[in-house]
This record gives sequence, C-alpha cells and structure tokens, in this order.
Amino acid sequence: MKLNNKRTILVGLAFMSICAFWQLYDNIIPLILLNTFHLKDTVSGFIMSLDNILALFMLPLFGAFSDRVNTRMGKRMPFIVFGTILAAFAMLLLPIADLMQSMLLFFTALGLTLFAMATYRSPAVALMPDITPKPLRSKANAIINLMGAVGGIITLILITLLVPKTANPNYFPLFLSIASIMLLCVAILFMTIKEKQLRIADDEAESEEASTTQHGKMEPAVKRSLMFILFSMAFWFMGYNAVTTAFSKYANVVWGMSGGEFAKPMMVATVAAIISYIPVGSLSSRFGRKKMILAGVVLLACSYLSGMFFTTFSPLLNIVFGMVGIAWAMINVNSYPMVVEMSQGSDVGKYTGTYYTFSMAAQVLTPILSGFLLEYVGYWTLFPYAALCVLIALLLFTQVKHGDNRPEKRSLLEAFDVED
Repeated sequence: MKLNNKRTILVGLAFMSICAFWQLYDNIIPLILLNTFHLKDTVSGFIMSLDNILALFMLPLFGAFSDRVNTRMGKRMPFIVFGTILAAFAMLLLPIADLMQSMLLFFTALGLTLFAMATYRSPAVALMPDITPKPLRSKANAIINLMGAVGGIITLILITLLVPKTANPNYFPLFLSIASIMLLCVAILFMTIKEKQLRIADDEAESEEASTTQHGKMEPAVKRSLMFILFSMAFWFMGYNAVTTAFSKYANVVWGMSGGEFAKPMMVATVAAIISYIPVGSLSSRFGRKKMILAGVVLLACSYLSGMFFTTFSPLLNIVFGMVGIAWAMINVNSYPMVVEMSQGSDVGKYTGTYYTFSMAAQVLTPILSGFLLEYVGYWTLFPYAALCVLIALLLFTQVKHGDNRPEKRSLLEAFDVED
C-alpha cells in the first residue's frame, strides 16, 4: 500500500491557506493594535488570544457538523469553500479599517474573519483522513504539515516585500495577496479533489471498523487511550508554546540578545521541523506512531532541560533548537493520526475538533501560567516549566494503548517510498 503523494499535496492546499492566514494574523494584527489603536500589551494579548478561545467551541462544533452533512460537494468541501470565501473578503476590511483608524470596523471585521476561519479548519484537516487509508495517515499528515509550513513561509516572504518601512504602512496589498492565495489554493482543491467519489471508496474500505466499537460506541479501553493522548497532547503543547511565545523576551532579558537576533534559533527549529516532516512520516510507517512520539517527547524534554544551562547565548543553542524542531515534527506528524485512528469514519470531523479543543486550550492556558512564573518568580523558570510539562506529557502518553498503526515490514530504505 502506497500513499498517493499528488492527491495528498492537493488536499494539503486547504491547510496551506489556513497557515498562510495565521502567519499574517500573528505578525500584523499586533502591530495594528499597537501602532494604530494604541492598545496596551495586556489588552492586545487578550485580543490575540480570542482566536484560541473561539476555537475551543467552534472547532469541535463545525467538525461534528461536517460529519453529519451530505451534499453534492461532499461533507467537508462546502465548509472549506464557503469558509475560505467569507474569510478572504472579511480580512480585506482589516487594512481598510486600519487606514481609516476605525476601531468599530476593525473589530467587526476581525470577529467575522475569526468566525469564518473557525468554520472550516476542522473540516479542512478532517479531509485528509477521510480519503487516506489508516496505515498511511502519518505519511499523509507529514505532507499536510509541510504544506502548512510552505504557506507560512510564503506569507513571511510577502511581508518582507510588501510592508514598507514607514510609521503607518498600508497593509492592504499584503492582505489582498494573502486573500488571493487562499482563494487560489481552495479553487485548485475544489477542481481537483472530488471528495464524494473518494469518500465512497474509503467508506467501503473501512466498513470493518465496527469491530473496535460496541453498537456504534467507543470501547472503554479505546476511550481511555483517547483521553490519555488528548491530555498528554495538551501538556506537550503547553511546554512547546510556553517557549515559542516568551522566547523573544527571554532571549533579550536573560541572554542580552538585541534586535531580531532572537529569531535565528527559532528559525533553526522551524527549518529542522520542515526537513524532518517527510522522513518522520515515512519512518512512522516503519516503526509505528507511538514509538516515534515517545522518542520525540523524550528528545523535546532533553532539549528544554539543556536550555536551562545556557546563561548566555551560544552557537550550541542552534543545535538545541534544531533538536526541538525534529522532536516537534516527530510528535506533530503522528498525534493527529493517532486520535482519528480511534474514531469511526463517520466521526472524523468530531474527533478532529476534539483534537484542536485540547491543543487550543493548552495555548490559552500556558501563556498565563508561564507568564505568571516569569513575572513573579523569574525568567529562569521558562525552560524548567516547559520541560516539566513535556515530562508530564510523557508519563501520560505511556498509558496510550490504541491508535497506533501496524508497522510495515520493509527495509529502512523502502520505508521512504511514496507513490507519485
């Protein structure tokens, strides 16, 4: 059984458009809040967390909703198409509101944009397991994550090209470019992926799933594994996001780094993850998802424990953050496929939403906890906090007994083979 590489790349266009938008959101919206509307850091931080708070409720809701619909376009495609169109047009109001300095228009457009994005994220991600056989989902998820990384990189390039070095830049050309890319990605997806036809074949192939359920309900042992992986996932997200959200401040205060120097270790981590996605997906088919996640969690904990011993910046930190990127790829490529492995084909959207509920909850909680420690105990707590969260995740994950794939008995070189 080989992965249809071309089809998976096309499916990944939806996630590519999503990541392109969030890279824009994370980089530009804080600047507008600060420079145009002059909001304080606390208020701005709360506004920037609204997407995660909204996601706690909307991602599982629309994921489950997409499981239940049945249109000529399919289950997921209507949400992807119409959600993208609404988001693309709503986001264009944001730079207009910035130029007009209209706070009312800005926050109305922001709310509409975040709502639109939340309607189709779970259906977009659920499309991959819908049309991919279970043993190949780690490989497919590696490609999906790679496509998302490409979307983020495209946005970063456009930011450097389209944002002028002025006090109050006009962001409209940048927003228009990203909106156009989002619409183009989804248009190609819609024209090339016939979801309904692919789902029919997939549903027939997975008709034997009933053996893992009791009258349509999840077996208690499987449910126990699901809860353990969801909570372990929340803890490794807490550790990882504590570092990513506070690293610029930590590098400035503890290591004395100035300007944009802090971005270099984070860039090393990102590049290491991108390079690792495809090999990790292939090796997961060879050795199993659980073993790869365990190795990744151990590597991530060791990396953060190593970070504790650097009192000043050293080039060795690039090696540490390279390991962080590899570890995160090992975890991220396999965790989502393990969650949906425990679901029935008809419930993939529901469990996709549940997956994001736990990850988003962690990203809402950890800035508060780690921020409290940074402010009232000291900046030295960042890496110990992250390492502790990851070690708790490791303990929880050892109790996961379901959701793994059956490792393929092939040579190491054969494990990397995918179908064009």
